[in-house]
Amino acid sequence: MFRLLIVASFSLVTSLSPALSEPLARQLFGSKSAPSHQAPAAIGFYSRGCAAGLQAMPQSGPTWQAMRLSRNRNWGQPEMIAYLQDLSRYAASLPGWKGLYVGDISQPRGGPMTGGHASHQIGLDADIWMLPPQRLDLSRAEREKISSISVRTADQRRTNRNWTPQHMALLRHAAADPRVDRIFVTAAAKIAMCNAAPRNDRAWLQKIRPLYGHNTHFHVRLKCPPGARYCEVQKPTVAQLSKGGDGCDETLNWWVTDYLNPPKNTAPPKKKGPRKKNAKTYVMSDLPSQCRAVLSSR
Repeated sequence: MFRLLIVASFSLVTSLSPALSEPLARQLFGSKSAPSHQAPAAIGFYSRGCAAGLQAMPQSGPTWQAMRLSRNRNWGQPEMIAYLQDLSRYAASLPGWKGLYVGDISQPRGGPMTGGHASHQIGLDADIWMLPPQRLDLSRAEREKISSISVRTADQRRTNRNWTPQHMALLRHAAADPRVDRIFVTAAAKIAMCNAAPRNDRAWLQKIRPLYGHNTHFHVRLKCPPGARYCEVQKPTVAQLSKGGDGCDETLNWWVTDYLNPPKNTAPPKKKGPRKKNAKTYVMSDLPSQCRAVLSSR
């Protein structure tokens, strides 16, 4: 009788919560060491999707090196690989820069990562280090040990000595590319660029978005490639270029009044019910249906 009660209770829990028995999507995608044998495709949204037929960013090139190779996250859509190589060639033309150190792009099949990112799931996001490369012949071991540099002060209010005109020139070039949807960077850097950009050259600033945790690298996000039927377009969050918006007023107001000095007693009420799912808790049923074929492909 006791054994029957245990079995019945287990069956009831499983029937009420089938997701409890599903493995996490990040574990499934994180276990894949090679891309799917499919045509390249960005599937879903940047923070809830996967990627078919990704290409590897070569570990080293004439103007770049991929960093932290042990993570196996140097995989991207063909458009992203081409973009990074193009940007690295521009970086090599800047005084004091030999190219780019490229951080995480995506896992071999995209999808939620085992740790470290909410996005980077469809092969159209890439992290680029703020550290100007002085060498492009780093060994695999050296790429694991070397670290980037921060370009903001400890109080997060302004850029520090590491920030240079070359950083601004690189970010301007990166954002001006029509393939780019937006670029995330520390708010201190955007404020510095808003203050330095001339009146007749500010359109590119609209794509520069402030985000905490981006003081040692900047994060480039490309638009959905033409014809990418399963790629979900991200909506804009600041004024459109046609309206002359550069996002500078919004940045300064948010950073100074809301983030660094939040109003007191204005915390939103806690929402009742289950927590919203995210990259850490997604199971396969939370992702686009096409992701199952990506995961099961040879």
